Amino acid sequence: MTTLVTGGTGFLGRHLVRQLVDRGEDVRVLARRFDLELADLGVELIEGTLDSSEDIRRAVEGATRIYHLAGRVERDPSRAHVMYDLHVEGTRRLIDVAREAGVEKIVYASTSGTVGVSRNPNFVAEDDSPTVESVVKEWPYYLSKIYAERVVDRFVQDYGMNIVTMRPTLLLGPGDKNESSTGDVARFLRGKTPASMPGGISFVDARDAATAFILAMDKAAAGERYLIGACNITLDDFFKRLSHLSGVRAPWLPVPEDAMVMGSKLWGRAMRAVGLTPSLDAASVDMARHFWYIDSSRAIEELGWTPRAANATLKDTITWLRAHFPELDRSDSSHRASPPADAVSSDVVEYARSLRER
Repeated sequence: MTTLVTGGTGFLGRHLVRQLVDRGEDVRVLARRFDLELADLGVELIEGTLDSSEDIRRAVEGATRIYHLAGRVERDPSRAHVMYDLHVEGTRRLIDVAREAGVEKIVYASTSGTVGVSRNPNFVAEDDSPTVESVVKEWPYYLSKIYAERVVDRFVQDYGMNIVTMRPTLLLGPGDKNESSTGDVARFLRGKTPASMPGGISFVDARDAATAFILAMDKAAAGERYLIGACNITLDDFFKRLSHLSGVRAPWLPVPEDAMVMGSKLWGRAMRAVGLTPSLDAASVDMARHFWYIDSSRAIEELGWTPRAANATLKDTITWLRAHFPELDRSDSSHRASPPADAVSSDVVEYARSLRER
């Protein structure tokens, strides 16, 4: 019995592949290029892309189960077509080939951002919450994932296919070689997060998310959707936890709501006020104004999934990043001077000082 994994070279994919191999499964990965780490695990590698139906057919041939994790994050609205082609059309091609080949079951990786985003700090998304197109309309990654979920639903409804949709939230933990998901933690360790933001996040350990996917393959019914997250916290609490675990000082400058609304230019001004170079794009600033809270109780109850403690994940994330990116372990990173008086206008400096003294 062969299990196909798309996106097996990614952060979540590598954890999933390793767990499948440890279970004794015969694993095949569709990847754009040869990957030595996966080859050393004994994984069969098929070089190809979701752009090609022929590549997909080669990968699907003989497979009885598929984990569809392939994806790419783009926050630039001008790149929306890239997200649509991969997440929507790529998913459509894969499932169509899988249907023709008689694949038994597919577990599809979506994101909690299809339902779990709000300006309301009291909102917590559940598995049956409606999608949030009006909220994510300027964020091509999340919008394309909503459309991809509809493709999945259509195959379930029209053809009776056995597909389960998993919606993990922000993935943290060890092993993110490209900082594709742990970039906010790396940015914090580099001292490039000087300001507290008004939103809230949810996160989960990538190792635990991989386990949830396997449990869904083993137990979940066709058409089910599961939100996968371990912790809902404000960004302020998130940075304080990182500070406690890393020794890096937490940001002290809160950015007022009206400043956030004015966009990335004023955000850059606030960063320069504490002597740092702006490193966040406008979309990231906008996302930080929202709350990404979700309820994963159904995955826990129905699948028997148990995520580890949130701080254990944060600690392992910090430890792994510092071990693999030595520049993140600077002994002086916890010491930041107050903003120089001539960095910005006096009114901004005085406002920052007044917030710090409250």
